[in-house]
Parts: sequence; structure tokens; C-alpha cells
Amino acid sequence: MSELAGSYWVVIPAYNEAHTVRDVAMRARQQCPHVIVVDDGSTDGTAEVLAGLDITVLQNEENLGKAGSLWRGFQHALARGASGVITLDADGQHTPEEIPLFLAAAAQDSSLFLLGARRRDQRRTWFWRYFANRVADFWIGWAAGFSVEDSQSGFRLYPAVILQDVSVRHDRARSFVFESEVLIEAVQKGFSCRSVPVTVLSRSGPRPSHFSPLADIAGITRMVAWRLLSRGFNLCGLWRVLWKIESRSDPHRVLRTHREQKTESR
Repeated sequence: MSELAGSYWVVIPAYNEAHTVRDVAMRARQQCPHVIVVDDGSTDGTAEVLAGLDITVLQNEENLGKAGSLWRGFQHALARGASGVITLDADGQHTPEEIPLFLAAAAQDSSLFLLGARRRDQRRTWFWRYFANRVADFWIGWAAGFSVEDSQSGFRLYPAVILQDVSVRHDRARSFVFESEVLIEAVQKGFSCRSVPVTVLSRSGPRPSHFSPLADIAGITRMVAWRLLSRGFNLCGLWRVLWKIESRSDPHRVLRTHREQKTESR
């Protein structure tokens, strides 16, 4: 485990993931000393199967949705001085052993928003899920102003400076919209986003995905439409998406601005 790993926290939101969450949490703990599992009002004993592990388990009294669970985990980590938060799903699709890939990128630039881009040929997945992901990539990229690869991946690294700077709704209605909106707002504020190639495994366990291709993409589209209207349709962003131009912001300028704002507020 690297020295850098000690300054980052892993947050794993979980809802009825008793079948897989213990293995995911154990493997994540081998990569980072600080692991948080947020049990979102599970009814299958998700929290109970984590007993005995050297991790933090936060239990929501009621189901808050993924947005609320992530936000609670973020605030817990930030309050304890985390340099950033790495998120991964509890269903076993992500490989915790790839956390060092994110840490290596963060070592080069600690202000980067890192998005795990799944290496598996997603065309082999269920058609509607593949189609929904492609639609989401287009809309989110347009609003953010650059070409986004695998915008719906839950394997991410959020720098603390971004989490402290963005203001995004995290109520239950936001669900999967929250992650997309944080990405868009971070880039609009001048932060850079980079992709980290990661492996995705077929979901193990009996439950279906919590992601609803039609309903959640509809929510994402409404959010993006509002942001495009507020920015005059961001035609430059559309051009960058069509030509697959990646984010090229100046994160060092953003960090300086953020530090200046914090100094002024004191």
C-alpha cells in the first residue's frame, strides 16, 4: 500500500448488496486504509455481513438513494481530512485492485477528476443499457464541453477541492443524475477530467442493476437540457464532443483560485 493511499478514502454506496459487498470492501481495504460503506437502508443484512472488518459502516435510517449515500460518505471523509474520495460500486463489477491506477494519476495532479472508463466492449451488454450509456456520454459531454468516455461509470476519484467547491442537489430524486451533474459542474468551474482505463466484470448475485436506462437517462437529459439552456447551448462544447476533444482545463489555475477564495473567506 502506497503512502499516498493513506490520504484518500474509499466510499462504497450499497443497497441490498449482502451477496457481494463484504468481498468488495475487504479488497478495497487492502488498497486504502480508509474505507466507508454507506448502507442505504438495506433490508437484506448488508450492514451485518460487514461485521468484523476494519472499515467504517454508515447506515442510513431510510433509503436516501445513491446521491444521498455518496454525499454522506463524502462529508464523512472530508471531515477527516481526506485529500480525495475514490468511489466504486458494491455489486462486484469494479476491481478494487485497480485503485492504484487512480492514485498514480492523482500523484501527478491532485486536482484531476478521474473517471474509470470500462475496457470491456460494452456492445456485448444489454442493448438498451449500451444505448443509454452512449446517449448519456453525448449529453453530458455537450454540457461539460468535452468528449466524455463512459460517463455512467461509478468507479471514480473525486479530489477534495472539487467536492468542496461544487453545489449539487443530492436528494433521493437525483439518484444517478447526481454523479453526472458533479462531473459537469466541476468541468464548468475549470477543473480537468481524465479517463482511467478499468476492467468491468459481469455482475454477480441475483439482483438486477439499480440503474434504469430509460428513467435515469431521462433524468440526466432533463438536467443537461437545463444546463445547456443556462449556458446558451454551449455550441463550443458540442463541437468538442463531436470531434472527441478531451478536457484541457488548467487545474493549477483552479487550485490557485480556490485557495484565494478560501483565504478571502477567513
